[in-house]
Amino acid sequence: MRLFLLTALTMVAFAANSVLNRMAIVDGGMDAILFAVVRLLAGAGLLAGLLLWQRKAFDFSSVKRPIGALSLLVYLFGFSLAYQALPSGVGALLLFGMVQMTMFFAAVTGGEVIGRKRWLGTGLAFAGLCWMLWPSGEAASPFVAMGSMLIAGVGWGVYSLVGRSAIDPVQATAMNFIIAAPIGLVLLLVLPVNMAAISGAGVALAIISGAIMSGMGYALWYAVVPDLGATRAAVSQLTVPVIATFGGVLFLSETVTLEFALSTALVLGGVGLALRNK
Repeated sequence: MRLFLLTALTMVAFAANSVLNRMAIVDGGMDAILFAVVRLLAGAGLLAGLLLWQRKAFDFSSVKRPIGALSLLVYLFGFSLAYQALPSGVGALLLFGMVQMTMFFAAVTGGEVIGRKRWLGTGLAFAGLCWMLWPSGEAASPFVAMGSMLIAGVGWGVYSLVGRSAIDPVQATAMNFIIAAPIGLVLLLVLPVNMAAISGAGVALAIISGAIMSGMGYALWYAVVPDLGATRAAVSQLTVPVIATFGGVLFLSETVTLEFALSTALVLGGVGLALRNK
């Protein structure tokens, strides 16, 4: 029961990032890049404090640190930019669908033996994503936002792949945030950012998203993953788009269309089939 509750809490934290981003950027009018940088700095600050509290070293020596930091930046910026136009549930589904695709591609190119069930499940999930991305006759699809979220999914997939070999995952996550933080500040000066589009509420939501939902959420996730195992850990993340959709309906007055519900079922069913044990 304890493992179930901790896992459920972690999935809620992941889904809350979608709702908080959407709430600050769309409802609060905060600049997306600015939100991403504040979120990054908040996560870096909390994780640095966690390392100090645990008396762990700030280890910059790993050759994978730059890859982890850059993939984290790709995820954070793509995630925030996408939520300028995407509903919470759609964004979460695109993100985690692309994460699964990225990790599947890595498995294929890495020489891993792929069973027929996993090929079939991945094909169904890809078909679901194509259905969601297909132009609708009623309104133009936000292709730029969708593309940003797909890129964010690749970033998070690479970040997850790099983290699999971490001896101390919490320390690795903290160092990735700490290394990425100054790069995020530089990007804040280089990229077109509307500094006037900032509010106390938006900054507060970014801090909550970065420090609590991301920093503490990722730390909690690494604590439960060893007990879950790889397959159950992957399957549990399939609940995030569903939770994010409910959060969008409750807090952002978003609507759920039949097309979205059917494409969601196809994506989640395909990924679930691909992850099933023999």
